[in-house]
Amino acid sequence: MQDNATEVTAAGIARLAGVGRAAVSNWRRRHADFPRPVGGTETSPAFALAEVEEWLRRHRKLAEVPLKERVWQQLAGHPDGPVTALVHAGCALLLIHERPPVWLDISSGTDERLAALLPTALDEVLTPRVPGTARTDRSRVNGQPPVNTPPAATPANPATPATPATPATSATPALAIPTAPRLLPSVPLLRGVAELAADRGARPTFEFLLGRHLDANPRQYTLTPPDLAGLMAALVGTPATVLDPSCGTGALLRAVADRPDRRLHAQDSSPELAALTALRLALHTRAPVHAAAGDTLRADAYPGLRADAVLCHPPFNERNWGHDDLAYDPRWEYGFPARTESELAWVQHALARLRDGGTAVLLMPPAVASRRSGRRIRADLLRRGALRAVVALPAGAAPPYSVPLHLWVLRRPDRTHAQPELLLVDAGRFTAEGRGGPDWPGVRETVLDAWGAFDRDGGVEERPGVARSVPVIELLDDDVDLTPARRLPPPTDTDGAGRLADVRARLDETLRLTAELAPPPAEPVPSAASGRLPLTTVGELARAGALVMRTGGHGGRARVPVLTDHDVLAGTAPSGTLPESEEEPVLTEPGDVVLPVLGGGAVARVVDEATAGAVLGRNLVLLRPDPAALDAWFLAGFLRGTANHRQASSYASTATRLDVRRLQLPRLAPDEQRRYGERFRALDAFERALREAGRLGEQLVRGMYDGLTDGTIAPD
Repeated sequence: MQDNATEVTAAGIARLAGVGRAAVSNWRRRHADFPRPVGGTETSPAFALAEVEEWLRRHRKLAEVPLKERVWQQLAGHPDGPVTALVHAGCALLLIHERPPVWLDISSGTDERLAALLPTALDEVLTPRVPGTARTDRSRVNGQPPVNTPPAATPANPATPATPATPATSATPALAIPTAPRLLPSVPLLRGVAELAADRGARPTFEFLLGRHLDANPRQYTLTPPDLAGLMAALVGTPATVLDPSCGTGALLRAVADRPDRRLHAQDSSPELAALTALRLALHTRAPVHAAAGDTLRADAYPGLRADAVLCHPPFNERNWGHDDLAYDPRWEYGFPARTESELAWVQHALARLRDGGTAVLLMPPAVASRRSGRRIRADLLRRGALRAVVALPAGAAPPYSVPLHLWVLRRPDRTHAQPELLLVDAGRFTAEGRGGPDWPGVRETVLDAWGAFDRDGGVEERPGVARSVPVIELLDDDVDLTPARRLPPPTDTDGAGRLADVRARLDETLRLTAELAPPPAEPVPSAASGRLPLTTVGELARAGALVMRTGGHGGRARVPVLTDHDVLAGTAPSGTLPESEEEPVLTEPGDVVLPVLGGGAVARVVDEATAGAVLGRNLVLLRPDPAALDAWFLAGFLRGTANHRQASSYASTATRLDVRRLQLPRLAPDEQRRYGERFRALDAFERALREAGRLGEQLVRGMYDGLTDGTIAPD
């Protein structure tokens, strides 16, 4: 069967052929036999993948399609959408993982035979691994014919598509066995997936395809980062029965430590995410995976469950959570949540699904700890010993990355505490500078050490600014504010004055160095010698072979440090990341000149040994000069000229974009280039010293203010 139904965009064609999108546009204009669009829009047409591959081979523009890229293009261009394709691929991979001889047998014949035999084989695998799997495929996704998930529901997880939908009134199985007619268009994809699994393994293949889909749709999904999922799972230990009522893509349940008798329960209001979670977990563990689709608060799939642990990353600030429909729900044991307190509804749902003594860990926005509308529920959670710990995470731990989120650790009361206390932990000091994310080893060690001691002994030794167990009676005031930073004593810095003295000494040394590096007084060029030098452009130099120009990409084959436009502007080390893809990354080398193309700043950075080897990020252009023709510092210096940038920039209503090819520099002999280059190198050293002096000065001022206000430094 020909894969004529799979479509590919111009960007996909460019990836297949290893060229830029401009080349694809040129092919369409110059070649009358280029395949005609079969879908998409006028501005973003889609083409039949099989026709495109045949054309590329006929014109010798495609030697071989990489297997991973072919499979991804088949998945992304599936006629029923990428989610349907992912589910079908996941089902086939589970069969390959569980019963490889069965797959080899049914895939040895025609496509029609494979599609006809696959539903029965899937039934034998999915039913024991994902109990409750539906036997028929009756659902619809995005208005398309039946896929294998129930109708779309209101998102019960921030990792669901952003478009709201009608809430489901009942939970339904997350998976349904796809029928032969539904599988037939997916057969070419499934064969490619099987070939990829033979090389990589079934589980890594599904993780690759799922990760590629999530990376391709970053605005549709809000995920739980793996480090955070691991911390939340570690807080509940090794429970036998675990529930995630807002499972998203299953990151939290996937992080739970394995044990022989483990049972996993998942639910999400997005049918597509519930299905993907069921398949992901079934591939990851031997434990039975109970998965359901439906709005958890309105249509709980597990009303009789009493789990050992509940892990949850609920939606934040959700107004339409069921306030008007659930006023008399028995789960509101600690008080009926206000319309603006959806998070407290999730807290009480988690407690209602725990056995006595069971533990729940929920990711919460920090406002839940202090909003006045929730103070009565917070007070009752404290009085009855249900809320055991509040952990303030560093900013950057999870989306939204600018907000320092909280973890709430709860336990369903199985006894009355004589003197109940609440553990407060503030891990904010592990916030990393730049964009690299928090210091997760430090966060994990601090949080788990504090929780382990508190859970074992009922209290912890006070660590100012970090951890403290607070008697509940101290918290039951008019506000019941549980924000850790407001209840912890300030950190005691016994050597604060000594550290500030060290900062002052480094600042003195940096200021001395800055003074030495300051450029000498400028001397005007005599008018007789100030004639205009002959100029050339970067574009002309690139065409002549004097330099190579490369642009930053959108992905790479490995998670290596990425030099971002922010790093270039701030003069800092590479701090970014890019999603994993088959795109060949551009790696920096010593002597390269890197320029940001957005923002209008006249900046050019010469790559040194410390920065070499990083991946070139988005919105950056790299110039690699031929040392025999161009001095790198001479090139970077002239490219920083304000007038040069002005004449090479284009201006939109909200942004400025630099056309690097139009930047100019004079035609000079190598010796004269090096003279300019040495002066530009000295200016760069002076600039870096100024930046370091500013950083140390800010650190000294901040430390002095803190020391004077917390009493660790005397005013005289």
